Amino acid sequence: MKRKLISALLCGAMAATMLAGCGSSSSDSSSTADSGSTTTSESGTTADSGSAGGATGTGKIGISMPTQSLERWNRDGSYLDEQFQAAGYETIVTYSDNDSSRQVNDIQNMLAEDVDLLIVAAIDGEALNTAMNEAADAGVSVIAYDRLILNDAVSYYVSFDNYSVGTLQGQYIVDALDLENAGDKTYNIELTAGDPADNNAPYFFNGAMDVLQPYIDAGTLVVPSGQTDFDTVATAQWSTDTALERAQNILGSYYADGTQLDAWLCSNDSTALGVSQALTSDYAGSNTVIVTGQDGDEANLKNIVDGIQSMTVYKNVSDEAVATLALSEAILNGETIDASMADNLGVECSYDDTSYETSDGNPCPSFLLVPTVITADNLQDLVDTGLYTMGDDGYLSAVQ
Repeated sequence: MKRKLISALLCGAMAATMLAGCGSSSSDSSSTADSGSTTTSESGTTADSGSAGGATGTGKIGISMPTQSLERWNRDGSYLDEQFQAAGYETIVTYSDNDSSRQVNDIQNMLAEDVDLLIVAAIDGEALNTAMNEAADAGVSVIAYDRLILNDAVSYYVSFDNYSVGTLQGQYIVDALDLENAGDKTYNIELTAGDPADNNAPYFFNGAMDVLQPYIDAGTLVVPSGQTDFDTVATAQWSTDTALERAQNILGSYYADGTQLDAWLCSNDSTALGVSQALTSDYAGSNTVIVTGQDGDEANLKNIVDGIQSMTVYKNVSDEAVATLALSEAILNGETIDASMADNLGVECSYDDTSYETSDGNPCPSFLLVPTVITADNLQDLVDTGLYTMGDDGYLSAVQ
């Protein structure tokens, strides 16, 4: 697939204004961890019963999330549910336990309940053809949320600039090690990528590697394990335990003699959590290893405060929900959707109709928000979003 690096500034003030509305709505959603069964939430909120002042939406929205086992998807599902209910829509929210066949079934059930629009964060972007084709047959528009779905039934894609996520991680490592001025000095690095079933994972990894590969080619960065291709370093379902086990194996095989490890590229926070656990328990060196991440999960933010993880690339998913609501309303109202729509989504973002394709030669119009780097030096930026609080101990907690 083609990729393009989009640069824009996040408009936090507008996002905060839009988000304030959802604080006044109440949701009947249940929120239990999905362990072998799908959690479904259906609100009783419609335009007639409008739970929030000024709610004008009509219709039923199906929101299909991958899992509740990762912190970020709980946030996404909750923010989307709150945004749509606050706007007066009825919602059905499901979490599919990282089981693609279950997600197909969940979406089919939504179609049977006559939803007017589908918002789907796919477990596997290539595994939803049956449900997507049924949505097309029913005339139901589909927004691929955060992860692209490789089916032409998808109408639009709302996400962050995923390639940029990777470049931010790679550039952080370059800057932290001062590779531009390394001279003859060499540094050791290891790599952990994401779920091969997640269409975003190669974008993250390729973005980082496009920054790091010149230094690997020059011999400034060395990968002692030799594991550098995506398929080898990928982590099924973004599993912390899988990342932990692989990291322990690498440390035991290549660093047990005291060889210094300088950096570990991790594509997201759940994999970074596993790698950090392995470094804490199994690394024989005495230096602090640079560890990257993505998402801003609470456990990882704690590790950043404690100096165990170096950074995370933060994607404000409340902004993503705001943009998705605005786009959904435009679809349901039959409005023209083009590049000018990017100025009307409630947050500043970029419109891209060339970089992402649902099939070869079929570009998907995309609205891409911009991620930001969070380190120990700018944790206050997360507090300023209103989505986190900081305790007296300096640790951050997500606002419930």
